[in-house]
This record gives sequence, structure tokens and C-alpha cells, in this order.
Amino acid sequence: MICSSPERVSSRLTAPYESAVRSRHLRKTKLIRPHYAENFRCIGAACEDTCCVGWNVSIDRNTYERYQTIPAGPLRVLIDKNVLRTPNNADGSKSAAFAFIQMSPSLKCPMHNADKLCQIQAEHGAAYLSSTCSTFPRQAYTIDNFRETTLTLSCPEAARLILTNPQLLTSFGNQTDYLNWDDKGKTPAPIRSYFWPIREFIVTLLRNRTYPLWQRMFLLGSFCRRLEAVARSEVEGGFPALENGFSSAVANGSLRASIETIPANYALQLDMVLQLIQLPVLDIAVYPRFAECRSAFFDGIGHGDAVTLECQNTAYTSAYECFYAPFFLKHPYMLENLLVNMIISRVFPFGPSLFEPETMFEPAKQFALLATEFALIKGLLIGIASRYQEAFSVEHVVQTVQVVVKHFEHHPSFVPCSLELLACKGLDNAHGITMLLRN
Repeated sequence: MICSSPERVSSRLTAPYESAVRSRHLRKTKLIRPHYAENFRCIGAACEDTCCVGWNVSIDRNTYERYQTIPAGPLRVLIDKNVLRTPNNADGSKSAAFAFIQMSPSLKCPMHNADKLCQIQAEHGAAYLSSTCSTFPRQAYTIDNFRETTLTLSCPEAARLILTNPQLLTSFGNQTDYLNWDDKGKTPAPIRSYFWPIREFIVTLLRNRTYPLWQRMFLLGSFCRRLEAVARSEVEGGFPALENGFSSAVANGSLRASIETIPANYALQLDMVLQLIQLPVLDIAVYPRFAECRSAFFDGIGHGDAVTLECQNTAYTSAYECFYAPFFLKHPYMLENLLVNMIISRVFPFGPSLFEPETMFEPAKQFALLATEFALIKGLLIGIASRYQEAFSVEHVVQTVQVVVKHFEHHPSFVPCSLELLACKGLDNAHGITMLLRN
């Protein structure tokens, strides 16, 4: 596994807001920002998992040079043996990955001591940690001079903080944090410059419980595909026209009839989950907590060589109706919180292209990735709910989400493998993705 850089470059996206000063066609957009990340506190050795196992850790140049000042002793021997200079980086031009920690065969950091603590921090304090270690699970970036810090759910405590908060979606900072923007500007603005209205629309859609969650996801996918057409100048009116039309359609329910025509396909969902969790390319990174999660899922659907797929599908369908659906009817905020954090932490639907203006903007692809990972998590939760039945709990949801994110989201092969699997099954379209989401 790899851990991506916790810091992204700034992005300045002001065109519609600057023109709004001169326009009478003003719209207000709420600045939806993840202030909940400020409440995160690492619980250290009390954590049921560890962030010191399962991925590579890069060492910035300043930290590497600080390690060279540590006096002779057992810790210095460990550092000299396991903190290695990055190949082809002799001049230090890429200071964030100047060096790396060589993990053990079990993918455990050699600095992780018997007390489940970092030996470097234990002896010299947090100031000696690399930026990768000191910031995890936080990820920071700046948009329009607003610095945001999000959390990756591969940390159990971060997952618990976000998933178990019923008020997460109503606690996005001060209610007076707004930007005015021009919805009828004479000069079309680049689609990236509508970042804040797009985020507000998406989060508002995900909070709209007049639609079941799978229908909200369908609407989000449709919005992303139309947004991509706008970005490619394939439709007239630009983003303001798209937002106005789509908001009206969501409000009046005119899209419900077409949504309902897409059937649920439990067998397809189960097959997709089974293939994703058994991708050979990911086996090298399997760690015990994910193995436990996968085993509970297999038990829940009765998976085994002697069990037919039809029998497993029957168990999967029954698990959804008897255990999964009743549980999330009582805890609807948990999956909504999961999606909102995924939206914000990935600067969805832009992804890295928001910070790299020369790259192609692909919101439909970003949605396909989001939907596939969500379908994977949902599918595993259905099987695990069957395994524990009436004892299925909030903690089972937290653990499942955390181990899936840690096993898949940080793995460099997950994105190409999941997209290839979608394409091979003919599911890389609106109809196919919806069948993965509908129950």
C-alpha cells in the first residue's frame, strides 16, 4: 500500500465570484467545509489497529537530516538500517519523498515498539516524526485561500468520529459563511471555478432523504455526467443552467419514474463484491483485520467451494432484507456521513484535476470510482450483517469501513483494477452502476 501526500497545492477559483460584484444575478453558496476534522484526537496505544502497518512511509528531507543527529544507540541502529534514501533522488529535489522506511516482511514499521508506539516519538517526541506520520489521518489542501483538513477513514478513530455523528451533515461551520456568485455571467467561466456551488449541490443532494440513498446516488451520477458535458462545451447554458434545471428536477421528482425502471440485481452486486475482495493483485497487502472482515462476510453469505452462487445470492438477498435494511433505517446518517467524507476528502467530482488545471476533468469517472467503492462497502456490510444478525452494531460498520478503506483506497492498483472490472462486466454506464447500488 502507499500513503498519498497529506498536503495538496492551493487552487484559486474566483471567476464567477469576482463577476458577481458587478452583476444583479447573484446567488448565495454556502461554504461547506469539514470542520469536524478539528475534533480528531489520536488515541495511540488504545487503538484497535495501527497506522504503522500496511503501507510505505515517505520521509521528507528535513526529517531525514534530523534523524542523523540522533546519538548512537539501539534506535540509531534501527534508523540507519531501515530509513533508506529514495533511489534516483540524490539531489533531494523531491524533498517530500527524500527517503523511506523499509518495512518488515509483515509490512510493519520497524520503529513500532512492543507498546504499540513509535520508538522515535517515544524517545525524542512528536517533533521527530516525518510529515507523513505526524499528519495522518489528516489530509490538507487550500481552495480559494480556505485551508481544509479532511480525514481518511483508514484510521479507526477517524472512522468512528465521522460515521457515528448524527449531526455531522449539519455542522459545517458558521451559517454566515457564504460566497456570492453570478449565475448569468456574460463570459462563461471554467467549470472548476464553480467548485463551491457544485459542492453545495452535491452535499445537499446526499442529505435529501425524500429519496432513498440509492436514488440519490443515481441522481449524483446523472449530475456528474451532465457536468462533464458542460465542461466539454457539449451543452448550452453552462453550469448555472445545469444547476437550475437539475435542482428543479430533484425538487419536483420528475426523474423518479425513470429511476424506478432500473431493476435491483443482487446477484450482480454479490458477484462484483466477491471479485473485488479477491483481486489477486491486492493479495500482497492483505492484513489481519481485513482478513477477519472478509471471513465474516463469507460466513454471512455461506460462501464456500461446495455452495452454489444461487444459494449465496439467496443468503445475500435475505441478509439485506432482514438485517442490513432495518439497521440502516435506524442509523441513516452513517452511510450519508461516509459519502460526504468521501466527497470532501477527494474534492469530488474534480479529484486531482482541481489542483492540476491542465489535466482533463472527468466527473463521470470520479463518480464511477465513488460508486464502486460504496457498492463494495455496502455489499460487505450486507454479508457481515447476516453473520452477526441482531447483534450487528455500529462498531461492525466502523470496522468494516475502516478496513476496506485501508486495504483498497490506499492501494495503487485499486483504481485501475476496479475500473477494468466495471468495463469487463459492461457496468461502466449509468444503468450498470445503478444496478450495483439499488436494493
